[in-house]
Parts: sequence; C-alpha cells; structure tokens
Amino acid sequence: MRASKTHPYLILFALWLMVFSASSQVIIIAPLLPRIGEELNVASSLLGWLVTSYAVFLSIFALIIGPISDKFGRRLVLLLGCGSMAVALALHAVADSFGALLIVRAIAGAAGGMLSGAAVSYVGDFFPYNRRGWANGWVMSGVAFGQIVGIPMGTLLAGAYGFKIAFLMFAATMLFATVLVWLYVPQPDIFRDKERLTLKRAIKNYGELLRRRVVVAASAVYFLMFFAIGLYLIYLPIWLETTLRVSGIEIATLFLVGGITNLIFGPIAGRVSDTVGRKPLIIISCIGFGIVMVLTTFLVTNMTWAYVLFGCAMLMVALRISPLQSLLTALVTENRRGALLSLTVALGQIGIGIGGALAGLAYTDFGYLSNTLAGAVALLLMAVLVYCSLPEPEDDEKPFLVTEPVVEK
Repeated sequence: MRASKTHPYLILFALWLMVFSASSQVIIIAPLLPRIGEELNVASSLLGWLVTSYAVFLSIFALIIGPISDKFGRRLVLLLGCGSMAVALALHAVADSFGALLIVRAIAGAAGGMLSGAAVSYVGDFFPYNRRGWANGWVMSGVAFGQIVGIPMGTLLAGAYGFKIAFLMFAATMLFATVLVWLYVPQPDIFRDKERLTLKRAIKNYGELLRRRVVVAASAVYFLMFFAIGLYLIYLPIWLETTLRVSGIEIATLFLVGGITNLIFGPIAGRVSDTVGRKPLIIISCIGFGIVMVLTTFLVTNMTWAYVLFGCAMLMVALRISPLQSLLTALVTENRRGALLSLTVALGQIGIGIGGALAGLAYTDFGYLSNTLAGAVALLLMAVLVYCSLPEPEDDEKPFLVTEPVVEK
C-alpha cells in the first residue's frame, strides 16, 4: 500500500526543488571556474579538483546512506540530506582560499551523498513503474530549470559580487526544500528487512548486489555517463572564454539555452519511455551526445554554433535521464532500491571525479579536442553496455533482480 494522504503534485514539487538546488550547485561549478581561478589565484589545471573533491565524498556517503534509506525510509534521508546540504552551501561564504574551498566542496559532497538516488528511490517507492517515467521526468526537470534560471542568475551574480553568492543563493532554496519535505513528503509503506542494520550487513548486501551481472553493468553505465560529462562539460566554459573571448553573460546564456531544451524534452522523454521502453531512448542519447562532443571543437567558431551544439547536447541528456533512472528502479526489490541507486550514483560520481581530474590534464597538455574525443568514446561504450547488459522490465511486480525473499512488514 502506498502513501496517499499528501497530493502527489506536492510531493513532486518538494522533490523538484531539492533536485533544482542540489543539481544547480553542482553544475554552476563549470561556469564559475574562471571566476574561482581569478579570485583565489588558482591555476586552470587544478580547478578540476573541486569537482573531484565533491565527487569523492559524495560517493563515500552515498554508499553509507543507501542501506540506511532501505532500512529506515527515504523521508528521513531526504530531510537529513536537504538540511545538511543547506548548511554546507552556506559554508562557502567562509572559503577564502583554494584549500578551504576544496574542504567545503567535500562537505557539500558528503551532504550530496545523503541525497544521491533519494529522489529517484522515493519515486520508485511511491509511483507504479508505468508512471515513473512521467514522475521522474518532472522531478528531473529541476535540473533543467536550474540551467534556465539558477545557473545564469548565479553566474551573473558571481560576476558582480564574487563566486560565493551563487552558493548562498542555492543554500536558501535548499532550506526551503527541507521545509517542504518536512511538511508534504510522507514515508511510503514499503517492505523493509527486519534484521538489524550493521556495517557487516551493509557490506554483505552490496556484495550480493555486485555478484549480479546486471548490477555491475548498471554501475559501469553510470560511471561512463558521468565520466564523459566530466571530460566534456567542466572545461567547456574555460575553452569558450579562451577560444572565442566570450563573457560571463554569454556563458550564462549558453546554460539558459541548454536548460530550456532540457526542460521541454525531459518530461516528454519520461512519458515516451513509459510507452516505448527505456533502452531505445538511452541508446539514442548516448550516440547523439557522442556525435555532439566530436563536432564541438570543429564547428564552434562562434557563439551561435555553441548555442546550437550545447542545445543538442542537453537534448541528448534529457532523452536518457528519466528513462535510465526509471529502468534502474525496477531492477531490484523495494528493500534494495536505495542500495542499488546509491551504488550506481556513487560510481557515477567517481566517474565525474576522475573525468574532472583528467579533463584538466588533457585540456592543459593536449587541448579541448582530447576531452571531447575521450568523452565520445566513453558514451559509445555506455551505449553498448545498455544494449547488451541491461534488461527492459515490464513492471516492478517481478523485478529481474531479487536479492533475498521479501520479508513481512
């Protein structure tokens, strides 16, 4: 039986605002890197470590929080994660050196680890499988809205008042999301283990998951997806500013264009995947995004082409976000959903962390073309894995992966 006292649209709005705030404070790192480098006097080759610092701590805490959410429920995790993220973002106000900013980003990553997979897991608990594409599409449109409003506004404010103001802005919206979760997001009634949760038990559960081929494939898919994003996106603003001599306003506009594209096509992709299946859209997205990456350095000779290609890139991202997340929610039973999503997100963050670190080295030594080519290869491998190794479930009543017999409530 699913919780029904709160209207589903209030739940979706609370999750949407959480996703908007959490994703915006991650994405805005890319357009802010030039400002951060100038204000803190940091070499370009080191700036990618801000992404790596966040990603490493997110991965660690995601693995810790996954079994906890399965045992004690998503609502508690959502509250702790939102509150912790609001505090972490507020701490950016005191980061006056590169080392201090690395530490603060690590704290924010720990808070992000509490939220990793939480919204998707909640959607999986609350909504039936044939409605999850629709629900995930709307929740994940918070990412697109961040690109349309949050990223441009934060970038412009950072240009006028310094990079810290952008993080303080998202601290305020995350605090509001915390209040909404407290008021309107109930705990769904799902199956939970009766056994006591211990470190040994959590490690055993992850071990059982990783013995399944489908879980290894899903984890590799997430790793490759974020690895490619780290290679391509993090140094794109720096490359544009260096090559085309564009301003911060033009970079903000670029993310606005991408966000509008994502906002329009994200919910549509979710609804379409409920009908035609998840895998076709994911594979098309991987191939299309790879082509866009390869073409970037050859076609982007002015901002018009930058807008066109970045819009195409965000279209490809929109095609895969909610279909992939909806697919993952049906690969396990309810009492393992949090662990699976936390595992895949953790490996995804390791991917973007490694991608961010390598992006700086590749950009400095070989130029941005090397970033785009490596990212395209990673996406091609992702498409092959999705096609060959991820099943397409029909519903969540008979998941492909059952780790243990379902226990009584």
